[in-house]
Amino acid sequence: MAVVLATSPAAGLPWSDGARSDGSLLERLTAQLLTLPVREVLVVVRSQDAQAGGWEKAAASGTRHQICVSDGLAEDLRIVAKTARASTSPVAVLAADVVAHTEALSLLLEHPARPTGAIVATGDPAPLRPPVRTEWGRVVSAGTSFHEVEWANGTFRGVLQVGEAHLAGLADIAEDLADLAQRRHLGRVGDGEVPELLLTGLVRAGVQVHAVTPGTLHCGRVGTRPAAERAVRELADVDEAQARLDAAVKSDDGFFTTHCVSSWSRHLIRPAARLGLTPNTVTGISVGFAAIAAIWFSDGRRAGLVVGAVALYLSFVLDCLDGQLARYTRRFSPLGGWLDAICDRLKEYLVYVGLAAGYAAGPREPWEIWALAAGAMILQTIRHMVDFSFAGAMADRARAAGLRAAAPRSMAVPWDEAPAAAAAKGTGSVLALSRRLDALSGARGVAYWAKKMIVLPIGERMALISVTAALFDARVTFLALLGWGVVALAYTAAGRMARSFA
Repeated sequence: MAVVLATSPAAGLPWSDGARSDGSLLERLTAQLLTLPVREVLVVVRSQDAQAGGWEKAAASGTRHQICVSDGLAEDLRIVAKTARASTSPVAVLAADVVAHTEALSLLLEHPARPTGAIVATGDPAPLRPPVRTEWGRVVSAGTSFHEVEWANGTFRGVLQVGEAHLAGLADIAEDLADLAQRRHLGRVGDGEVPELLLTGLVRAGVQVHAVTPGTLHCGRVGTRPAAERAVRELADVDEAQARLDAAVKSDDGFFTTHCVSSWSRHLIRPAARLGLTPNTVTGISVGFAAIAAIWFSDGRRAGLVVGAVALYLSFVLDCLDGQLARYTRRFSPLGGWLDAICDRLKEYLVYVGLAAGYAAGPREPWEIWALAAGAMILQTIRHMVDFSFAGAMADRARAAGLRAAAPRSMAVPWDEAPAAAAAKGTGSVLALSRRLDALSGARGVAYWAKKMIVLPIGERMALISVTAALFDARVTFLALLGWGVVALAYTAAGRMARSFA
């Protein structure tokens, strides 16, 4: 289900790709939705636009559609609430003045898991690009012309999807916001900010909203005819097929994964797809390479350690490839996600056993190496417990607080001020220091990569194991894992505690 808000004059702007004119932006967007798994489109218009044209094409295509007349922002929100309560499938909320590649829309709307998410891109905030802050692939703060965002690192591009599990929450949030709008408690929020308001409400209510980044693809709202013409011309400058391949590679991975794996594993995606390999098949092959690594590590001699290190590296490359292939082919499943998470732990612990067995076979005391291996396993298990339990705890706290408890504040950072301006505020806290370092070092500066590496993500762990095993021995490997792991645990725990009290 898609709710298209054609409540701004820009929705009726004509568009042209330079060779032909194909009607209005509204018609263009609805035609794009026809190519995606959208079974019904509800267009919200003002009374003076109730006779909006262009629906003959949609009707001829057999798509179920309807036009709903609204008298203002509060009514727009109530229409969304009513739609969410009646829907049995995910609901997408889009502004009709969105100009985007179809491939960019499909990254969110065609995702087989159909999660709750929003299209977010980089760039300074503007009236049609409200600020957001994303962390680890999720939107953790979102703004409107009335709601403040500190430490913004992205902008919302007008496309929101709410999964089935969150539809009831969306309805409640939309109704709460409608009441606030009707009582004029939302300050200068305009009629065209329904998607922004809903995103802000969902985030403040503790809903996990995925941040979907279009990469080199374009997705954004326009307000004038020159802006619309410029945006449509920019679409033609991008190779959507290549952009789809680029989008399959995660942009927020760790340093080792980004520079030493994804830089070349992307060239394996299309061949794997042509061979008909599924993501789960690639996961299974990755486990096989990890088992080979463990067997060679168990040899204990230098040659075996080197071969095991190479096999472990290839195993990790395939571990990255399964996710890239899933994103490229959009073949996601709960089973696949579960298998990927379980197999990551299985492969790592298999390697621990192989390393310990190879070291113990030599003329050393075996109890020491097995104690170090057990310690590394326990530490890694604790770290994962901290990571996975925190997200649920914070979501529960936010849901308990509710939307009303998170009273909106007026914008502290003007729309024409860059996100880095927010970095000048706040002192002393762990979070403030972390974000100030981000602002000083830039989007991909030293501080950014240092923060990625200090938590010892899986890429850095695999690199650490491979390098220390090949150059030294298992004892050095486990001591390095324990030393870095303790630092990572302390850093993560301090950050989680700081966020808990923020």
